[in-house]
Amino acid sequence: MTELLHPLGGRRAWVVWITAVATYLVTVLHRGSMSVAGLQAAERFDISASALASFTVVQLTVYAAMQVPVGILLDRYGSKRLLIAASGLLFVAQTAFSQVESYPAALAARALLGVGDALVFISVLRVLMLWFPALKQPVMSQATGMLGGLGAIGATVPMAAAFRHFGWTQTFGGAAVLSLVTGAAVLLLLKDTPYDVALHRTKQSLTEVRNNVKRAWKTPGTRLGLWTHFTTSFSAGTFGLLWGFPFLVKGEGLSPTTAASLLVLPVLAGICYGPIVGRYAARYPFYRSWIVLAVIGGVVAVWTLVLVWPGRAPLPVLILLIVVQAACGPGSMLGLDYARTFNPATRFGAANGIVNTGGFIATLICIGAIGVVLDLSAGGAPQAIGDYKWAFCVQYLLWGVGVIQILRYRRRARATLARYNPEVYEALRANRVVPLS
Repeated sequence: MTELLHPLGGRRAWVVWITAVATYLVTVLHRGSMSVAGLQAAERFDISASALASFTVVQLTVYAAMQVPVGILLDRYGSKRLLIAASGLLFVAQTAFSQVESYPAALAARALLGVGDALVFISVLRVLMLWFPALKQPVMSQATGMLGGLGAIGATVPMAAAFRHFGWTQTFGGAAVLSLVTGAAVLLLLKDTPYDVALHRTKQSLTEVRNNVKRAWKTPGTRLGLWTHFTTSFSAGTFGLLWGFPFLVKGEGLSPTTAASLLVLPVLAGICYGPIVGRYAARYPFYRSWIVLAVIGGVVAVWTLVLVWPGRAPLPVLILLIVVQAACGPGSMLGLDYARTFNPATRFGAANGIVNTGGFIATLICIGAIGVVLDLSAGGAPQAIGDYKWAFCVQYLLWGVGVIQILRYRRRARATLARYNPEVYEALRANRVVPLS
């Protein structure tokens, strides 16, 4: 009989979780390292706005394409091996990016970074699911996203200061070393499971793997999670990963220091949002979609205010935009809650991989579309506030599609659960989550 060596949620669980979250924090720093480097990158590689956007588009395309394969690898090899591999890949990618001077080589480095990034987040979620009790998992998921988001702070003001004092090569090279540190910590401190047996690694044929992914995809609750992640993630992701800094500096006329400081606000606001969203999601799981729709509605409203404002918006309005948009991170985590609610444990990796593609697909579409619209609108001239306003209007199309799909799959997920798992459905209506077998 399997014996629990370390209590769920005990001291060792916290050590393991903190180690995993530290890896995620550094990964988020790498992911967002272009947030304040866009203008320098345009000069270094002598590229247009759409070519600049391709750095992040390529990175996120690789990330999204890797999610389902990574979910399969996670079910097979566990979190520890994947996090060690991720640390090595991120070190190599950022080191290469710090050295290259040609645009194609830089694109290749960002693609490799996307591979390393793809291995991290769902590996950290797997740690959380195995080491903590089910009732704590929604709050712990929010805490994971919140603390990992601290890496976004490192990618703003500290990175901007490092660029000014040390330059391109030293800044990206120094960031690369952080992955070696976290990789060593994972090797020494992280354990895949709190039980007295090694992680069960099921050897599946390609047919079995394909069928498992197909079952996860056909589950309406998985698609509800995907569209939740899609619709809540892209606005904040687009702003934080690339276009927020140029928009604030070249469009709204803020100084680079002020703009970099404003990009810290989403993380600080997320620290406030995360526990609230996590607590209400855990207490009222049947009504999680209303939280999601409220987040989307708030972001749409504040973006509309900024875009219809005559000329440049005043600083308080820009601060309001960034603070409200910060709720997107905690809102997107609810998509991963759906993956856990509507899939058995044997499909967690595949289901989480599918859901996690949603936000990154939407973000890469939005980033690329904004770059194209900027080039068309400005016509080769320096971009003005009007050009940025037209470009950011592409968000409305993605919001519209996403909300329609959320409402569609919310209805299907509830109906399917009520038909095939009525006891689980009734428990969910009573705001209790019962794991599927």
